[in-house]
Amino acid sequence: MKRLPIALLLGFALLVTGCGTKTAPAPDQQQNNAASGQPAPSDKKEETAKKPSKQYDKAPEMKIDPNKNYEAVVETNKGSFTIQLFAKDAPKTVNNFVFLANYHFYDGVTFHRIIQSFMIQTGDPKGDGTGGPGYSFEDELMNGHSYDKGVVAMANAGPNTNGSQFFIGSGDDVKNLEARPDYTIFGKITAGMDTIDKIAATPVKANAFGEYSMPTETITIQKITVTEK
Repeated sequence: MKRLPIALLLGFALLVTGCGTKTAPAPDQQQNNAASGQPAPSDKKEETAKKPSKQYDKAPEMKIDPNKNYEAVVETNKGSFTIQLFAKDAPKTVNNFVFLANYHFYDGVTFHRIIQSFMIQTGDPKGDGTGGPGYSFEDELMNGHSYDKGVVAMANAGPNTNGSQFFIGSGDDVKNLEARPDYTIFGKITAGMDTIDKIAATPVKANAFGEYSMPTETITIQKITVTEK
């Protein structure tokens, strides 16, 4: 196994599996100084919900109850889908996702990377695979879930570099990640898989590094609503 560049030549992790090789989802290298405590926005002027470029100094403090059930409805310009969040199995990751969703971080963010047989990736406020929330936090791996179509997991740039980017398994090639399970699974699609399929079927073109994964049309998260049950 060898780690090579994905969307940027440096700072990306990728999985080589032989025949049918697919690169693993990964954002650019993020800050590695995640800390506990309620995050505060940076000194930058606060953006509106339509410009989700807020940056935080710290990872969010734990606010969710891991013993409760959380569900997220994601509205996009291609339709909606629902994520069952694995609060008990990935509490830090779910807490982070809920925090960012509730503060409208994801509103207006695009699906910037699509490989139909593998996954669709989003969560980058820059829209090019290099962005994040300004902090990183620890992995929660080997938590009892497997990579399969409909799985929701964090993208990263190496161990303990989770931020805001995540991916959704859209095809059987996502199962290849089982050989190197480096991406925290924190949910699964329970409704709206037809929307995932529609997004995954978006035509793509080669990016700057030759990977055919850049959507030829803009697909945007409009809103994420999290409910506690």
